[in-house]
Amino acid sequence: MSIFPTRIVVATDGSSEAQLALTTAADLAKSTNSELHVVHVGEMPLVYHPERHAYRAEYEEHEKEAQQLLEAQVDHIEGASATVAQAHLRMGRADATVAEEIVELAESIDAGLIMMGSRGQGRLRRALVGSVSESVVRHAHCPVTVVRE
Repeated sequence: MSIFPTRIVVATDGSSEAQLALTTAADLAKSTNSELHVVHVGEMPLVYHPERHAYRAEYEEHEKEAQQLLEAQVDHIEGASATVAQAHLRMGRADATVAEEIVELAESIDAGLIMMGSRGQGRLRRALVGSVSESVVRHAHCPVTVVRE
């Protein structure tokens, strides 16, 4: 049994911190011969009203933008000579939902490590609403590495 993870999940939101996490995860996956899974949780429209006809079109637009960001991140990793086992697109509404989606994906594929960037939102915002990375660390079933610039 190896001490290295067999599957690594790297979460991305397109930020510079996420880019650093992607590069770090790709390097680690290559050096440990681990599967690399990339996840992006797209932002759903804030308010859902079934009678509002434009909601579906708005949701599809958000989903399309999220898919494009995910594909760009995968291309970035593959441009660095790393292989992505699978790209995962999830949709969520708030930071807590984003963290839940990341943790659920990692559990469902039996990941050995979650890697993500830290946005460094500041003390006040973190105290009021928390952060995605803190929530993932608290709820994940496996080790979590938070990459900082």
